[in-house]
Amino acid sequence: MVSRTVKLGGTASDITVAPVAHGLMAMTWTPNPPDEEQCFASIKAGVDALPSGTKAFLNSGEFYAMDHGTGNLELLSRFYAKYPEYADKTFLSVKGGIRNMAPDGSIECLRASVDNIQRALGPNKKLDLFEPARIDRKTPIETIMNNLVTLLKEGKFSHIGLSECNANTLRKAHAVYPVTAAEIEVSFWSYDDNQQALISTARELNVSVLAYSPLGRGYFTGAFKSPNDLPAGDPRSRFTRFKEENFKANYAIVEGVSAIAEKKGVTPSQLCIAWVSSLGPHMIPLPGSSKASRTLENLQGGDIVLTPEESKAINDILAANPVAGDRYFGADVDVHLWG
Repeated sequence: MVSRTVKLGGTASDITVAPVAHGLMAMTWTPNPPDEEQCFASIKAGVDALPSGTKAFLNSGEFYAMDHGTGNLELLSRFYAKYPEYADKTFLSVKGGIRNMAPDGSIECLRASVDNIQRALGPNKKLDLFEPARIDRKTPIETIMNNLVTLLKEGKFSHIGLSECNANTLRKAHAVYPVTAAEIEVSFWSYDDNQQALISTARELNVSVLAYSPLGRGYFTGAFKSPNDLPAGDPRSRFTRFKEENFKANYAIVEGVSAIAEKKGVTPSQLCIAWVSSLGPHMIPLPGSSKASRTLENLQGGDIVLTPEESKAINDILAANPVAGDRYFGADVDVHLWG
């Protein structure tokens, strides 16, 4: 059983959720999807480990499949059809608003996206929070927010989130309508000026920060000793930080934090999650999992408290080992970050 809980921000400030969210992408956006019943067990385990009245925060995407279709949402539809009592025990966030592989903040695109999401989800679960997956730089954020508020008032979803926004954009958006959560990448190798500014601004505004990839897409678990350990066709093989030269250059961070985790008696994954949680009471680490055992391990990381000495040791490791490689694939894709 998990003991710590957190309150969401914005218009969802009356909702209590687990201290660690559950990313569902790896259940379908992978060359060899896991067994569906295994995925269902993973979701159920996370819900069942929570105190009464606490919701599990689930995170999905309109395009979380190898064909960029709604496979992840269709899996969730089957889950809720089989376990309808879990609909009220989960808080579901879904990213969308992408057209022709680029963000589109128009009311037409956002409406089509939200309708497509709900159609794929089916009748047993309503979309709780909708996030444009990236910020459309061609459209003022105030216009995007007004479009989202229009859809919210039509009953399409209950709360508004943003993804990959910068601190200034969050402030402008929040002035139009309260933002419940901002989803950004935060981990030992993704904690620079942009992350720090967004985290600080979100805390000031009472906005939750969904910190995705807190385990560095599995890198900091120590499960991979080289890029060759990735499964054939794994999307991570395209990331610059998983290229041979960067992989080796960054491995000193893995070794350093693994030693701290071993001394503390926790797993490297749990140390990653505890460190992200330590960045503020509004922080919600968002690791992915398709196994019940991994879901529970991640949740337990949310209960772990770092001592000042442990935090300093981690910060010293990060300061001594500058990160090699881009967050994604290079400038052609990274242009959509920090909108």
